[in-house]
Amino acid sequence: MKNAVCSLFEIKYPIIQGGMIWCSGWRLASAVSNAGGLGLIGSGSMYPEVLREHIQKCKQATSKPFGVNVPLLYPEIDKLMEIIVEEGVKIVFTSAGNPKTWTQHLKKHGITVVHAVSNIKFALKCQEAGVDAIVAEGFEAGGHNGREETTTLVLIPTIKRVIQVPLIAAGGIGSGEAMAAAFCLGASGVQIGSLFAATQESSAHPNFKEAIVKSAEGDTQLTLKQLTPVRLIKNKFFKDVDAAEKRAASIEELEKLLGRARAKKGMFEGDLEEGELEIGQVSGAIKEIKPAAKVINELVADFKKAQQNLATFAFD
Repeated sequence: MKNAVCSLFEIKYPIIQGGMIWCSGWRLASAVSNAGGLGLIGSGSMYPEVLREHIQKCKQATSKPFGVNVPLLYPEIDKLMEIIVEEGVKIVFTSAGNPKTWTQHLKKHGITVVHAVSNIKFALKCQEAGVDAIVAEGFEAGGHNGREETTTLVLIPTIKRVIQVPLIAAGGIGSGEAMAAAFCLGASGVQIGSLFAATQESSAHPNFKEAIVKSAEGDTQLTLKQLTPVRLIKNKFFKDVDAAEKRAASIEELEKLLGRARAKKGMFEGDLEEGELEIGQVSGAIKEIKPAAKVINELVADFKKAQQNLATFAFD
């Protein structure tokens, strides 16, 4: 496959692995890159020196392009960006913040910059800031999500109409057929999280991976909208939050209930009751923990089948 996203990142397939907290370490990023996609190290769950270690190990594990995902709300953002520049990282995906803050700084160091958004307003701000591509993430996605609850099917063509830079679709993409649909809507690439969270190379706890595999349709829901909306598997913690929201708990009460390191407790330490289990709607279709390379190969094979099926629809 050759298109704008493949050319921008110098990769074989326009498949980007989400830089997920507690799941996206150097093993996963390098495995995805070695298989022809673009692997991302998720810096959101890393102290600065831990990020440096993951970057260095990823460089040893792959000669292919890889990047780092940086949530801009991270408290030690200056240190993360300094390490990224020092280590010669060539691709950075940013999210959860103003793209104007860091885009030009990174580009001055020869870094390709991509920012993730969930609506038209911020897509236009990204383009103004000078990003090289935009990720448009629909409501189906796992982790932190847009308050508008716009689905990927609606979001991608809407944003495509107003931007000129390459568009990457995210949210609810868990198959080659869904990847083909995103291309039909105007995307030039896809970013996939949930499928890769459940791979052998993911740094997520085995308990969390098993929870993903065992989940069914309707087992995730967007919650904590008064704080930062996040899609979670419905466990005890989710039910506690849901009950608090239904009785109109204050923001202070919800913050106290959330506490600290709740996502780490669930996804990295494997506490399936009290932990925050962030995953997308497509988790209900994931039935096996596979190597990342197998995920890539299956996505590409199913994408090609979808192309062939589309070719059978001819309208006069």
